[in-house]
Formats: sequence, structure tokens, C-alpha cells
Amino acid sequence: MASPSINSSEEINWDEIGFGIIPTDTMCLMKCSTEEADTFSEATLVPYGNLHLLPSAGILNHGQGVIEGLKAYRTKDGHILLFRPEENGTRLKIGAERMCMPSPSVEQFVDAVKQTVLANKRWVPPVGKGSLYIRPLLMGTGSVLGIAPAPECTLLIYVTPVKTYHTGPLNLVIKDKLYRAICGSGGTGGVKSVVNYSPAYKALKEARAEGFSDILYLDAATGKFIEELSSCNIFLVKGKAISTPTAGGNILPGITRKSIIEIAIDLGYKVTERAVAVDELMEADEVFCTGTAVGVNPVASITHNNIRAEYKTGAEAVSQKLLQTLVGIQTGHIQDTRGWTLQIE
Repeated sequence: MASPSINSSEEINWDEIGFGIIPTDTMCLMKCSTEEADTFSEATLVPYGNLHLLPSAGILNHGQGVIEGLKAYRTKDGHILLFRPEENGTRLKIGAERMCMPSPSVEQFVDAVKQTVLANKRWVPPVGKGSLYIRPLLMGTGSVLGIAPAPECTLLIYVTPVKTYHTGPLNLVIKDKLYRAICGSGGTGGVKSVVNYSPAYKALKEARAEGFSDILYLDAATGKFIEELSSCNIFLVKGKAISTPTAGGNILPGITRKSIIEIAIDLGYKVTERAVAVDELMEADEVFCTGTAVGVNPVASITHNNIRAEYKTGAEAVSQKLLQTLVGIQTGHIQDTRGWTLQIE
């Protein structure tokens, strides 16, 4: 969703922001030369703007990069909270290892995120008006021509104020010709590699042209089991039982996903992580998606082989109860008993 060009946070009509780029004040850079030592430099804050990259940079030629996504939230008394940033730092390290890159320590990562948010704190929306989306990007910036890791890597962190990625319940479609990740556990489906996302453009473009919100992908090995959407995890509800495909290998272990599982268990639901057949999905009472960008988003319908299944949505839906609890913790309205939030002022 496109956002207007805004030069100052004072100009923002917070009710009109969407999910897009609004240039903010500052971004953060950290570098590491793999030829000298796998140790990242101290975080450097610079004005938000263009990057200088060699044409032969690893990220440009071979897609050597991993991304993260997390948010900062404003509380009703004006404080700023991060939600589980150490989980993003840990996941970044796992992705970096898969893509043959060094990564900062979790402590370095969290500190760099804190510095970036504090430098842009005027862009954190008021409570109830959105959040500050934080995008860390770890990339190979050194020069490389052959198929090999870049000799230098850079961690870039930038931010932008956003609302949720989708507005309203989703209408999904399952297609059998395009797959999100290769079968087995040897691919990059289980990490946030930059190469995971552009291959989804074609299927997503076709789905939206047909009036659907997004694609729900099936496993490439059998075409019988659900995996995830273009950028978020999926859950189904049947009575008091909640199921979601097992993460790892093909499926990204989402941090919102992990949090929702714990919240659902606390609310008395039986949660199971397992292989979920598409036939079972079509018989569910309720379906919802989770992710940093989408939050907890209900699904109104799923179409598969020209058969449309419809699901419960609205105020009494399980997804709404889970969303209210999650947002309550993230914004300080509900006491955080798990240590998930980090106040950064």
C-alpha cells in the first residue's frame, strides 16, 4: 500500500497511514569484513537515504541476504515498547548461517534496534494508530563474481510507521502449479532469506487479479499439506483445538506465531503443531494468519479446486480474542508476565 511523501512526523494524519514506506530520520549501519574477523563494527546512525553499493555486491548478484521484521509500539502513557527483539536477533543468526554470512550477537542486534528506534521516536504512532515497523537487512556487500560468499557484510536497519498489512478478513486461494519452497528441509523456506519473496510475486499477482487477498501454498512434495501464505503463518480452529503446520524446514518459525501458540494455550485451547492436510483445512470452523506485518488476521474464505470454504470471523472469533491479548501485551494495556516487551527510553 502506497504512503504519502511526508517530511515531518508533525504532518502525519495517523488515520491515513497504510503499510508502506514513509521516509524517517535515521537508519543504522554495521559492517563486518569476513577476511579479517567475523566481528561487526559498532552501530553507526546515519541519515535515512541511498546506499552506496558496488555493482558486484553479493546481495545484488546472488541475493545473499536475510531480512527481519519487528515493531515498536507506543503505550497509552507515551512509552515505547519493543516486542521480543531478542527472538529476531536469534532468528537472524540462524538465517545468516544458512546464507554463509557472519551476524552480530543478539545483544548487538537488540542494541542497534534500540538506537534506531530512539533516533526515530517521533515517528512511533500514538497508541491505537499503528506501530513503527523495523526492517533489519543483513546482506553481502563485498565484491564477488563467482558463486561464493561476499567478503564483507552489512547490517542495515531502517524504520517506517505503518498500520497492519491487510485490512479486514482475507479471502485466500490455493493453487497447485506454483510452490513457495522446495520439498524437504534443505531449502530456505525456514529462514527469512531475501530470495524467498520475489518468487511469490507471480502467484500473488494472479491471485489478486482474480479478487483474492493472498495465496495459501501447499507442500511441493505431495501437494496435500498446507504450508503458509506469501508472508505469514496459518492456523485453523476446530472446536477448542487449534492446529498449525510444523515450522522449520519449509516453514518460517514466526515470532508472532510462537507468541500466539503460548497465548492460546493460556486461554484454554489445545494447540498442535503438525502436518495439516488441505482437506482438513476446508472443514475447519475458523482460520487465521499470524505475522509481524499482519498481526493476527482472520480468514473469511479459502478457495481450492473451485470449492469455496467460509469461516467464522468477527468479535466472537478465536482470532479476535488472541489478537486483543497480543496487542494488549505489545502496547502495555495487559501486564507482560513473560518478559516479552522491552521498554527502551
